[in-house]
Amino acid sequence: MTAADPLISLSHYYLPVYKPRQLVLERGQGARVWDSQGREFIDLAAGIAVCGLGHNDPDLKAALLEQADKLWHTSNVFYSAPPLHLAEELVQASRFAERVFLCNSGAEANEVAIKLVRKWASSQGRSADRRVIVTFRGSFHGRTLGTVTATAQPKYQEGYEPLPQGFRYVDFNDEVQLETAMAAGDVAAVMLEPVQGEGGVMPAKPGFLQRVRELCDQHQALLVLDEIQTGMGRTGTLFAHWQDNVTPDIVTLAKALGGGFPIGAMLAGPKVAEAMQFGAHGTTFGGNPLAAAVARVALRKLASDAIGHNVGRQSQALQAGLQQIDAEFNVFSQVRGRGLMLGAVLNADHAGQAGVMLDHAAAQGLLILQAGPDVLRFVPALNITDQELAEGLTRLRAAIQSYLAGR
Repeated sequence: MTAADPLISLSHYYLPVYKPRQLVLERGQGARVWDSQGREFIDLAAGIAVCGLGHNDPDLKAALLEQADKLWHTSNVFYSAPPLHLAEELVQASRFAERVFLCNSGAEANEVAIKLVRKWASSQGRSADRRVIVTFRGSFHGRTLGTVTATAQPKYQEGYEPLPQGFRYVDFNDEVQLETAMAAGDVAAVMLEPVQGEGGVMPAKPGFLQRVRELCDQHQALLVLDEIQTGMGRTGTLFAHWQDNVTPDIVTLAKALGGGFPIGAMLAGPKVAEAMQFGAHGTTFGGNPLAAAVARVALRKLASDAIGHNVGRQSQALQAGLQQIDAEFNVFSQVRGRGLMLGAVLNADHAGQAGVMLDHAAAQGLLILQAGPDVLRFVPALNITDQELAEGLTRLRAAIQSYLAGR
């Protein structure tokens, strides 16, 4: 076993809120990364679905370097060209939005979405107790105090009480519970992910988003879609909700929008586009010229037919590979998700062992994620090649075999 990089000893300067794998990544190319010891890994995690175009994409790099020679930061006291163009391109790509708010992360995008819902409800003359936002158990919307409250998972909220008021939780994919939750007439919005990520890679069932849209219309509530992980081509179309044939009022984006450079965006449809006026919200770094320049190129490439085609093809290959591994080792109860956002659910004999399997995977030169203790999560680069995926599956098989041998 290669000795750990001594740099890891510096991690004691971090607030101890993470438990990273004990390796220091140094460089990447496509769906491969290398650590400081020279070990190569197939990366099927992509920075938690951020590196949609893999590592060291030449077009993203060129955009960053070109902008780096011009202007790094202006604040929002002045205009600069990259965020102006990006806002236009996001509106055009979205098929529904009229305005955009640029920020730095998914949590910030969801935070402004929550504030926009409240501001809109206020403008409609609704009292504070009639501005409830319904979210779903198993969701994940961020780590700010507002978004962690929207995240209907107690493990993320414990110890942060008192939490903000005005949220109501129902079970995901349960129309009856949602109807009951909205019956009082105090709901201003329903907020959800088309595929729950941290909640176990759980997709909305067919027709569910359409029913949510109908209920929102019936109760004069907004539909807010968190596409931070599902958006930017991850599920095979630029936005996952296109597959559900619904038109949202608000969509939030981040992760792959910057291809690895931090950026978030909130897209506002016609009902809410004018609800926030001068001084209602702000950000120092949001719309940073460097981030916007990179995001423009990422958006163009991720919206391409080539990416959509590759996602569909590689999704089938990944699912087939996971099913083949399960046929040999009997470790999964199901594989679910959409596109290249897939979860392999561990069966009862291996429940709670996802983290252990990740350690075995890293030892075999494979980087994957978990979505809770019972689900292996696969969110590779959307332009992953046949060879990279095949090698990843070979290493996953070896990791499962190693895990079973050590039980």
